Amino acid sequence: MSQITVVDHPLIQHKISMLRDANTGTNEFRKLVEEIAMLMGYEALRDLPLEEVEVKTPIETCMTPMISGKKMAIVPILRAGLGMVGGILALAPTAKVGHIGLYRDEETHEPHEYYCKLPSPIEQRTIVVVDPMLATGGSAVSAVDFIKSHGGKHIKFLCIIAAPDGLKKLSEAHPDIQIYCGHVDRCLNDKAYICPGLGDAGDRIFGTK
Repeated sequence: MSQITVVDHPLIQHKISMLRDANTGTNEFRKLVEEIAMLMGYEALRDLPLEEVEVKTPIETCMTPMISGKKMAIVPILRAGLGMVGGILALAPTAKVGHIGLYRDEETHEPHEYYCKLPSPIEQRTIVVVDPMLATGGSAVSAVDFIKSHGGKHIKFLCIIAAPDGLKKLSEAHPDIQIYCGHVDRCLNDKAYICPGLGDAGDRIFGTK
């Protein structure tokens, strides 16, 4: 099973409650998603590798730690995942950004890929996959499948809200990845929406119906 971390910081929980509110408008919703992503990213990136480098301070030269290795890759699952990218980039401005496009069949709820573009060399990067909602887990499993098929190895998955079904499916399909979520909700309804959830994250981020 994957390592699952519920990031239960009070600021994150407060902002998730604001996201849930049907009266929260598009502009505020978009800002909250970005803020939550940044707060969650701070926790998820605590194990980034460091190396000692030489720096000249105003007083003297010293050896001091900096993040080592290839730049990180942020990979949003389109389209809702785009809302989380800015928050992670605020922490790691030099990170590369890839994209995975998936749509969910309304009848079967199965994901289908329509776009995949990843930064190279992907196998040398810490890859942060972002999607606000982990519902059935189908899209998340497919996204990680695609990344692994392109050579990705060091993968973290960040979502704001997860259903127990999605967490189980993703962690069983990819036991080697780290999963971070802001809150685990009660269940999925018959339309595979998370309950109580926050509605359709993509529609609320981009103001569409």
